[in-house]
Amino acid sequence: MPTPARKAPVIADVARVAGVSVPTVSRVLTGSVPVSPERRERVLAAIRELGFRPNGAARALVRGQQSMVAVLTSNTTRYGYGMTLQGIEEAARQSGYLVVISVVETPDRATVAAAVDSMLGQPMAGAVVLEYDQAGVAALAAMPPWLPVVAAAPMPDGGGTPAVPHAYMDDHAAAAQATRYLLDLGHRTVHHVGIPSTGGPSARTLGWREALDAAGAPVPAVVAADWAPTSGYDAGLALAEEPDVTAVLCGNDEIAMGVMKALADRGRRVPDDVSVIGFDDHPLAQLWSPSLTTVRQDFAALGRQAFALLTASMQDGPPPRSITSRPELVLRGTSGPPPR
Repeated sequence: MPTPARKAPVIADVARVAGVSVPTVSRVLTGSVPVSPERRERVLAAIRELGFRPNGAARALVRGQQSMVAVLTSNTTRYGYGMTLQGIEEAARQSGYLVVISVVETPDRATVAAAVDSMLGQPMAGAVVLEYDQAGVAALAAMPPWLPVVAAAPMPDGGGTPAVPHAYMDDHAAAAQATRYLLDLGHRTVHHVGIPSTGGPSARTLGWREALDAAGAPVPAVVAADWAPTSGYDAGLALAEEPDVTAVLCGNDEIAMGVMKALADRGRRVPDDVSVIGFDDHPLAQLWSPSLTTVRQDFAALGRQAFALLTASMQDGPPPRSITSRPELVLRGTSGPPPR
């Protein structure tokens, strides 16, 4: 039997043998940040023991020529996540950077640490965190302070200045606008099918509730859904059983499509009996029958804005200020006045 090939040691192996963190090994390799003589000697001894040889990318790091940026995200297939990644990648490619994606599957501390260590094992010039969920929040909190980092995220509620620059999407204001639009059509109230958030009610849920409160309209209980369109279908079945439901704001377009399928299966017509508004402007929203009224969010532009913030963060000088984009309500065929 042939002897299995020995795997070449990487920076993470050097950190383990030296008993230090991956960032400490990176600092020794780059010389960019002072390291105590004792820790430096431990790292160098581990390099000699393992026979570690920096690859081409690491040699570029030593020369101060990092050409890679990282994106940390919990998902690459959901519409908003994927389009944000596309915007970052397009902007990075135009600026001569490669993009490395590190998936943080859960907010569990060990999972986050493994993803961050894997990312730091490469010569990164900076990183963008998609702070769209709890895993993204945990990843952002675990980023080392010496690395230029920015985040793409929904608009937060509450005051305070973020520790890192953010490219925000103001879906709080957009949800309030969509809710007011349905109320202005004459609906007594608007029901809401909510999606997971970074913790507590999402900005979309808070915007919906704010508009109802301002109008003095009843505030129904939120119908919870996850990211799967089938959860929208289940929510739609529950809403179809309530005859007073005439308008529904959904957390995203795929959930809205599930809701409309359930309403149709229960004999409730859209928009004659129930108006439905989605969120994101998924490519299928316009092709749905009837075409879906939705809140259009330009996630690719958000990704480009996040990368622009990152390049500014990598320059000398004060950190750039966070920026905010406002989504657009797109009126199509699934919204109308309530039934007589």
